[in-house]
Amino acid sequence: MPQGKPSVVPDDGLTTRQRRNRPLVVVHTGIGKGKSTAAFGLALRAWNQGWPIGVFQFVKSAKWKVGEENALRVLGASGEGGTVDWHKMGEGWSWVQRDAQLDNEEKAREGWEQVKRDLAAETYKLYVLDEFAYPMHWGWVDTDEVVSVLRERPGTQHVVITGRNAPDALVECADLVTDMSKVKHPMDAGQKGQRGIEW
Repeated sequence: MPQGKPSVVPDDGLTTRQRRNRPLVVVHTGIGKGKSTAAFGLALRAWNQGWPIGVFQFVKSAKWKVGEENALRVLGASGEGGTVDWHKMGEGWSWVQRDAQLDNEEKAREGWEQVKRDLAAETYKLYVLDEFAYPMHWGWVDTDEVVSVLRERPGTQHVVITGRNAPDALVECADLVTDMSKVKHPMDAGQKGQRGIEW
């Protein structure tokens, strides 16, 4: 795609502008690092365009201090770009073993219900559903329902979903899918995550 030009122009009856401004479903999946980071990069671009942004974190603990959260909250409150709302739905269930799985499943379902309400109300222009592939993969949230809601969402709302093991139906529905593969990682050599890199 040299200079951002598509290699194929479909015969869909849309103008170039209509086709360019279609709302997208974006999926960042795979076992490599960078899925959430890439989604937050999109959020920065959206903020710069003045779009309202809703971030919904489905797995990372509400106690986990994510660097992008602080940066996007400050930017969202600056009055210079779009607004940013940050919703933490999980209790860290992917990282911490605990017995309260049923409670975690319920929180995932509640989080999805909130996303559905916001999509119906066209609350945001960009939705970052961080680690949302996990609740679908684990069967906590129905993938077919997610796909149906995304396909039928009104307006021009963009949705980016991150997480390993994105279900096939979600991948098929998406407009843009990136599979982050791992070639090498410091943790392979016994190094723990560090400030400024992992958080």
